[in-house]
Amino acid sequence: MGYPFPKLGERLQLCASFVRSGVRLCDVGTDHGYLPIFLAKQGKILYAIASDIRSGPLQNARENLLRYHVSDLVETRISDGILKIGEDEADDFVIAGMGGELIMKILSQKSWVKSPQKHWILQPMSKAFELRAFLFENGFFTQQEKAVIDDKKIYSVMLVSYAPDKISRHPGDLYIGQIRADSEAGKAYYQKELEDLEKRRKGAMISHKKADEERYAAEILAIQKLENL
Repeated sequence: MGYPFPKLGERLQLCASFVRSGVRLCDVGTDHGYLPIFLAKQGKILYAIASDIRSGPLQNARENLLRYHVSDLVETRISDGILKIGEDEADDFVIAGMGGELIMKILSQKSWVKSPQKHWILQPMSKAFELRAFLFENGFFTQQEKAVIDDKKIYSVMLVSYAPDKISRHPGDLYIGQIRADSEAGKAYYQKELEDLEKRRKGAMISHKKADEERYAAEILAIQKLENL
């Protein structure tokens, strides 16, 4: 008898909610494989590739696939990012639990990343600002972005696809993206970014860097306006 659904934390639950129904999924850096297992057990996806650069996590994932009786729907594969993933093998990709720099590297590995039909669910553990800048510069449109609190830490999860014609950039976008302060997590994300910007503004003021001080002040004002919408 198979096990019931694996338990996902709030962070991975939000990632899972962004995956379209009836697609082929690639979970990049799958670790224990719980995300594709969860979606396979739900019947939400047709098939999944659970990839990781390390053999140890993939062995754990294989054991979990057998435990949850979904080894016919999810395959494991060793891959550095998406280097061993074919263009026609997946529609939606989840890249979660990695630093923003590594996510940018993975998104630069293959030219077909910019296929407009593909959806990318990204959850950076760090450098979200730099990741958003990279996405803007490379023509990726953020369809959705939400904040989530998991184990007392706050994260952002973004759903993006290549659509340069849809991109419009506004003050504050690199700091908060498409997150709105309409939930506890959203409000906490705004507060975190505003506190960080205020520290930078004060640092620029102390260092007599007037241009930087004014830039940070303008970003703070823009974010505060969005916060009050």
